[in-house]
Amino acid sequence: MKVVFHREFYQVYTSDPAASPGRMEAVVKVIEPYVEFVDAIPATDEQIRLAHTVAHIERVKREGLYDIAALAAGGAILAAELALKEPSFGLVRPPGHHASSNSSWGFCYFNNMAIALEHLRKQGKIKTAYVLDIDLHFGDGTVNILGGKNYVTVHNVSAQDRKTYLEEVEAEMAKCQVDIIGISAGFDNHEDDWGGTLKTEDYLKIGKMVREAANRSGGSCFAILEGGYNHKVLGHNVLALIKGLSN
Repeated sequence: MKVVFHREFYQVYTSDPAASPGRMEAVVKVIEPYVEFVDAIPATDEQIRLAHTVAHIERVKREGLYDIAALAAGGAILAAELALKEPSFGLVRPPGHHASSNSSWGFCYFNNMAIALEHLRKQGKIKTAYVLDIDLHFGDGTVNILGGKNYVTVHNVSAQDRKTYLEEVEAEMAKCQVDIIGISAGFDNHEDDWGGTLKTEDYLKIGKMVREAANRSGGSCFAILEGGYNHKVLGHNVLALIKGLSN
């Protein structure tokens, strides 16, 4: 599988957990033998404006975070583009699912998923899309940006226990018929992370469910990194999802 990445993502750009030192290195070390890395390319202002106001973009610039946030958004766009041919993964940071059109919080600045899907739609490469957000935290920014658009469904998994969680994903994928499925791949619901719910093998199962749904509808699928803060398990969880999507 092609994984979109850039060495700039090793940069510790703030003091929050998503930007912590060693986080990306921990993932790369585990997945490197199994994937092909592709360099991320920064999103342009025009691409970012597909999901965000000029005022918000200017705020991010004033905070000195524009370059790294634009690189993450561009990485998401490239992952989505690659997914039109085969499943892909965007190993990017900062994350994005708490970024709304004119505001952001929760370690996020630009909404990587929303920018990527809006880009594909503008280019005429997709007509329908589905976002499966598996992060521990509700992706309010993605809902705020994409929730009112009739071409895309955004679903945040809400189940509180492992069995029901997987059943919810399975039920959603069973009825999913779209051109592309994007996973907002937060891994902070792992049993050894903040959420304490899922096992590593469950990310493999989720990946398989998404790939099967994409295959059934003749569509494609990709994932973008969101949360996940235990460096000891994050790489193994990312690899499990990648293997599921590759199956």
